[in-house]
Amino acid sequence: MDMTDARWRTATRSSNNGGNCVEVADNLPGRVLVRDSKDRAGGVLAFSPEAWRTFVGRLRQG
Repeated sequence: MDMTDARWRTATRSSNNGGNCVEVADNLPGRVLVRDSKDRAGGVLAFSPEAWRTFVGRLRQG
């Protein structure tokens, strides 16, 4: 998976949980990438934009 152009951003609530957070890159066409901010060289999850929106929407619903 080519992640050369990925622009990573830290999750908005990362400062609220002691540094246990994720980073998201949603600037690539057709996919959203997610990784652990403490292990940037580790694994990366890839989601379709639709699946990511659904996931985030359900988290917000509680």
